[in-house]
Amino acid sequence: MAEVAAESTHVPSHKARTALFLAAMRHFRDELRARGITVEYRQLGQHAAGTLGEALRADLERLRPGRVIMVQPGEHRVATDISAAVASAGPQLDLAPDDHFFITPGEFEAWARGRKELRLEYFYRWMRRRTGILMDGDEPAGGRWNFDAENRSSFGAAGPGWLPSPAAFAPDVVTREVIDAVARELPGNPGRLDAFDWPVTRAQALAALDDFVTHRLPLFGRWQDAMWRGEPWLYHSRIAAALNLKLLNPREVCDAAARAWRDGRAPLDAVEGFVRQILGWREYVRGIYWREMPSYLDRNALDADRPLPAFFWTGETDLACLRETIGQTLALGYAHHIQRLMVTGLFALLWGVRPREVHEWYLSMYVDAVEWVELPNTLGMSQYADDGLLASKPYVATGKYIARMSNYCAGCRYRPDRAHGGDACPYTTLYWDFLARHRERFARHPRLALQVRNLDRLPHGEREAIAARAAALRRALDAG
Repeated sequence: MAEVAAESTHVPSHKARTALFLAAMRHFRDELRARGITVEYRQLGQHAAGTLGEALRADLERLRPGRVIMVQPGEHRVATDISAAVASAGPQLDLAPDDHFFITPGEFEAWARGRKELRLEYFYRWMRRRTGILMDGDEPAGGRWNFDAENRSSFGAAGPGWLPSPAAFAPDVVTREVIDAVARELPGNPGRLDAFDWPVTRAQALAALDDFVTHRLPLFGRWQDAMWRGEPWLYHSRIAAALNLKLLNPREVCDAAARAWRDGRAPLDAVEGFVRQILGWREYVRGIYWREMPSYLDRNALDADRPLPAFFWTGETDLACLRETIGQTLALGYAHHIQRLMVTGLFALLWGVRPREVHEWYLSMYVDAVEWVELPNTLGMSQYADDGLLASKPYVATGKYIARMSNYCAGCRYRPDRAHGGDACPYTTLYWDFLARHRERFARHPRLALQVRNLDRLPHGEREAIAARAAALRRALDAG
């Protein structure tokens, strides 16, 4: 096992993201050694190798094994780097399947073969039947496959009220050593470490899962898309990073949620919405990733060509929703899926940011970011850069969506109901500008054509005012 600087610098990894990976690695190392297993371990700052491939190559030359066994890596880049290192050193390389997923990339490819569209809903139903999760014989539990319509509520003006605090895990000696090493070795990387309390061991991850199922899963479904100022966790699970670090297995996560429903401790709409994210979406995006890489990384269907605004790295903006979400991200390395999709992601899409830069920012900033899951979510779901391979439409909206789903707009100088003028919400202006720029592409789109027709109904003078406001926004941001 090797801690190498390149894994935190090929994109500038949030300090909490690096600390979480390394703390989990060191605790796992210690568990293995306690079981009598020899572990070759390289700590950050204590060896010369800059990449995983260089570190492995040096150890292969020293240890001279006849064979190398590696679990299928989660990133195409890592797989290529390590495979090249083994090939240059001479041993045989055996790839083992990653059993922390329900299916292999090959099984996803078999499902996808011959299909005109790779839609999540069809894949999800196939996975439900295959695994038996939330099934009553051949039929879905409750008679419906999907309860998404019930899971889009906002808190309203009264707010969420009392919220159950998620389980937190104070850093122990090993984790504190990691935090000190990250601060020392990577001082220029983004983010902070003072609030670090993530699960870093198998026991802690199981405790985090139990805490979520007991205290937040029952209301997760209804409020999963809601946002509220100063409340980063709400009813979300905080276990994505533990899943991606293989501290939890997705089967036990889905089984725990399904058991809560069977036992009457959580409603079906909440459990189904959560299971869909693990059994459906997580497996689906991994399949898309390995099917489409490496060319997927460079897709840019909308020809977006603007640089990522500098405030994405600082949170210094007068848009309250972006200031809240990016500030929270810098502090914690965390934002939930609607903050990512409909605040930061929506702005980048409307602004026209180069998708590769958006991807690199998300990969940098979130503790649960591993490329197999982050890249399809960003390029496909958020930025529509794959031309609808993953998402059936671009997720575009005005500032009124953010106003409806949060209280962010109450602390903002912009008006989400206005598309032009000095107090017009940039999201609303840029929404109409996006539709105008891409009118020909989406005029006959089955899910976006209505929005294009709404654009066409605007008076000519209003469309001109929106275009002028959008141009002024770009000049102002380009000028800093």
